[in-house]
Amino acid sequence: MDMLMGDQIAAAELTDWRKLAQGLHARYLIDDFGTGARFVVAVGEAGDALDHHPRVSIGTGYVDLELVSDDAIYRDDDGTEYVVEWVTQQDVDLARRITSIAADHGLAADPASVSEIELGLDTAHSATIAPVWAALLTGSAESQGRGTPGDEIRDATVRVPNLWFEEVDGQAASRQRFHLEVYVAPEAVEHRVAAAVAAGGTIVDDSEAPSLTVIADQDGNRGVIATKG
Repeated sequence: MDMLMGDQIAAAELTDWRKLAQGLHARYLIDDFGTGARFVVAVGEAGDALDHHPRVSIGTGYVDLELVSDDAIYRDDDGTEYVVEWVTQQDVDLARRITSIAADHGLAADPASVSEIELGLDTAHSATIAPVWAALLTGSAESQGRGTPGDEIRDATVRVPNLWFEEVDGQAASRQRFHLEVYVAPEAVEHRVAAAVAAGGTIVDDSEAPSLTVIADQDGNRGVIATKG
């Protein structure tokens, strides 16, 4: 199934959901664990009907869900096809169904609170070092290149954040190598950037804001606040 582009996802008007990194994310607020469990059971039944299911996490006061297809088709400029992890129409369809289920259960969405973290590593030799990080982060060589045409490390069970590689020359790679990329809902960007600055951070680059804003701490370590994958 073809991957959906940003404008296609936006046109779906999924008000409870936000596209962060590769997937659609939603948070629903619950009063107690039992309420969340019953909601998840209903979501599971809807997923069974479509033969597609979300990733789910339940905690005190919330149920988090992520929808992403592991068989999305990406075509490069030459027409070569790759199977990747990304949003497809089946995710949009299930997102709509889950929104309806949440309404039936009297649950409110909190889309401004969704977030996703990925790790970036600057390197001139991603193919060489990726196997080390696949083993270190997941214990499995299969996590290298999983759901991506590159060397990115992605754990199938989402135990650890994705690790992607920024190809740079040797001199650039000798600077700060690791950086965090924090995906947040578009409506949360201004507050998140302001909070980081109020805590002593500095805006290094906001030329692509609000999509990307680079923040540095007092020691010069950098992180990115992002709204899209």
